[in-house]
Amino acid sequence: MIAQGYTRSRYDNCVYFRQYSDGSFIYLLLYADDMLITSKDKSLISKLKSQLSEEFEIKDLGAAKKILGMKIQRDQKASKLYLSRGNYFEKVQDRFNMGNCKAVSTPLIAHFRLSVECCPQCEEDIDTMSNVPYSSAVGSLMYAMVCIRPELSHTVSVVSRYMHNSEMIIRKL
Repeated sequence: MIAQGYTRSRYDNCVYFRQYSDGSFIYLLLYADDMLITSKDKSLISKLKSQLSEEFEIKDLGAAKKILGMKIQRDQKASKLYLSRGNYFEKVQDRFNMGNCKAVSTPLIAHFRLSVECCPQCEEDIDTMSNVPYSSAVGSLMYAMVCIRPELSHTVSVVSRYMHNSEMIIRKL
């Protein structure tokens, strides 16, 4: 892409862009086998697709509806673009068998405290906790926090403190 006159973004190595003399831009997002091309000028998009198809086998799937698991919705009348992770949390709930959990509007109650006192006291509870994928659940929350739900940062901060001794969490929750 650099040989074609594109510049790699200094903020994300997967993003390339090119500015033309008339001030127009074209952006190319490359991530593994996903690609997204965007520009106000549709002829620039067609030109780039043509160039890429000469060098690589590509499939043109038309207007993007999804990229990297995010749903793309356009409101052309209002000139707005919406990205959503829609069912991400449903998938996480299913993965960790929490599909029937009670929804709350606040991710973590302000007065909620975790401590060693929450730790299971008997061997049976400790054995049960050894089968709970606590670190994976916290990792899923971290991903959500970084990518789509920054308001979870306090909650993730609190629960991630106990990843080394997660058996105390489940009992409290």
